[in-house]
Amino acid sequence: MRLRQLGFCLSASALCFGCASSPERPFRVRAELGSLWQSRNDSAVPGDIGTRFAVDELTGSGAVPFGRLAFDWAIDENHGLRAVAAPLELSGDGALDQDVLFQGRTFAAGARTRARYQFNSYRLTYRYLWFSEELWQLRVGATGLVRDAAIELEQGATSASESNVGFVPLLHLDGDVRLGDHWHLEAEFDGLAGGPGRLLELTLGARYDVDDRWSLGLGYRTLEGGVDTDSVYSFAWLHSVFFNVGFGF
Repeated sequence: MRLRQLGFCLSASALCFGCASSPERPFRVRAELGSLWQSRNDSAVPGDIGTRFAVDELTGSGAVPFGRLAFDWAIDENHGLRAVAAPLELSGDGALDQDVLFQGRTFAAGARTRARYQFNSYRLTYRYLWFSEELWQLRVGATGLVRDAAIELEQGATSASESNVGFVPLLHLDGDVRLGDHWHLEAEFDGLAGGPGRLLELTLGARYDVDDRWSLGLGYRTLEGGVDTDSVYSFAWLHSVFFNVGFGF
């Protein structure tokens, strides 16, 4: 199984987590590295007449390395922007347990088949400081996510693919609880459900502020979502644990 990140991956977002800046250091960059695995990844193309199959049985369920990169701008005490880049590509070889009709082509059961799953996401989030006390803060906002998704199958001389680029608006929530002078507990959510699809991402973690510039963090993230239409059916549930380093300026 192989995971290729085009540059330091960006969650989600997606999604970098816990990159709150301050007006004294209004800009912050955070790089994230971790391990990712899948508990579900099912697809069918077309969604109405294609054969539903488990992509993760071909690519493997993990765990595999991944990374993220995020940039935060604290405009003032109450308003902020975050940009996140999270390219993700999984690929691997396996055998199908049944004949699969995919994009009008038939892939035979038992034969060696290569699969590629791509879900690159690029996000811009606006956040507003809705509630603040001495020990904790809550921010609300909205995220605009651009997805660059693709699924490919290859078996001998037979190959087929489905790709899609689209925009998804998401609700954004994040909270921060201060534990002493250096430690923080953080939670972040981006999500939307309804219609033919959904995307739900939750991140939980802890951050240690080394000084007013540098920070270190650990966390867990889960992302579940997909789409169910006549043209494509695709749902995945991804998990990751990560370590990150932040720098404010």
